[in-house]
Amino acid sequence: MKSNAELRAEARQMLKGRWKESVLMNLVPVLITFAIIAIITIPAILFLSQNFQAINEPTAYNSGSDGSSGSSSGFISGLITTFFTVAMSWTFLDILRGKKEIIRPFRDVFRTFRAPYALAVLVIYLLTAIFQFLWTLLLVIPGIIKGYSYSQSYFIYYDTYEKTGETPRYLDSITASRHLMDGFKAKLFFLDLSFIGWHILSFLTLGIGYLWLMPYIYATKAAFYDNLPKE
Repeated sequence: MKSNAELRAEARQMLKGRWKESVLMNLVPVLITFAIIAIITIPAILFLSQNFQAINEPTAYNSGSDGSSGSSSGFISGLITTFFTVAMSWTFLDILRGKKEIIRPFRDVFRTFRAPYALAVLVIYLLTAIFQFLWTLLLVIPGIIKGYSYSQSYFIYYDTYEKTGETPRYLDSITASRHLMDGFKAKLFFLDLSFIGWHILSFLTLGIGYLWLMPYIYATKAAFYDNLPKE
């Protein structure tokens, strides 16, 4: 297994000459997210301005609905984000393996919305979210550890389908990820930590730097998966 520095170098090599397309690919979900926020926020602001008095009345119904709506919106936004991040990760994996040379930003970023991938991403997301939630009920740390255990499920599903032409069972992909990550969860954790400096710099640019940072991270994660021993 390569070192984290070597994995990042491999990612930079993937991105060499492809930064423009990678940034454009990452820009698509950002714009869609802004559009969704605008669609949700503008009517909400209008509603609040017209019903300010009623909204401020402390009732059990209002407080309960706010919590549930916040949880559901976070779950949905996480699902939408996963569709795009998985699409970009698969694209970089194809580039790494020489199966793809050119990134088509406005096509590749939507690849997970096509059959059979759309259902696979949805079901794996739901299952891993449920499993992580159940582990988190014990303690937060076990939930985080399990998140790393399940982290390769989407890659494994994609690889299996590409090699066999048959859609694997979703639970099988999750189970295979658990086995594949045995002994490598800490390595992935420290790989994530190695980007902290870049996160700080991106934050200081008011988030603009993330347009470059996220493709760098996705490419590195693709290199990490490709370098895992698959015996």
